[in-house]
Amino acid sequence: MRHLAIIVAALTLVAGCDRQEAAGPPPPPHALTREANGYYCGMIVIDHPGPKAQIFLRGQDQPIWFTSVRDAMAYTRLPEENKAITAIYVTDMGRAQSWATPGPGIWIDARQAWYVLGSAKRGGMGAREAVPFGDKAAALAFIARYGGQISTFSDVPDSYVLGGDDDMNDDKQGVQP
Repeated sequence: MRHLAIIVAALTLVAGCDRQEAAGPPPPPHALTREANGYYCGMIVIDHPGPKAQIFLRGQDQPIWFTSVRDAMAYTRLPEENKAITAIYVTDMGRAQSWATPGPGIWIDARQAWYVLGSAKRGGMGAREAVPFGDKAAALAFIARYGGQISTFSDVPDSYVLGGDDDMNDDKQGVQP
């Protein structure tokens, strides 16, 4: 009986190690090029102003691109979309060159970012945007200039992500002033 317990424990340990190795670290963000087309709109992502997003799915080398961060958030919440997400990156607007052309190489983990909701700035497709920042102080400075409220990825209300532009104030649950 004791040998059986040792064998089960050893197999459990090995299985756990295999899962960790199989998962591995998330893929790094890819550089945005003219070949990147928006998942929902099919348009060239780099041609749109404001922050962008990229989502990696298990088993795929190339990310899914989004012309707006809000669209990427919607992807994570829509039941019909693939949930085998290994990484989500968004543009750190605190390090952006400008709103029109944020610049290369300023990707941050979407789940670690601070978001400004309801600002005067419009996203890549002309709709309201969830503007990401790697630094909370930069997000607060943006709010002082363009208005809005601060939130984390998990606290952005579904109504903000999935609703129309006029639904902005319908659900402020989780949004911090």
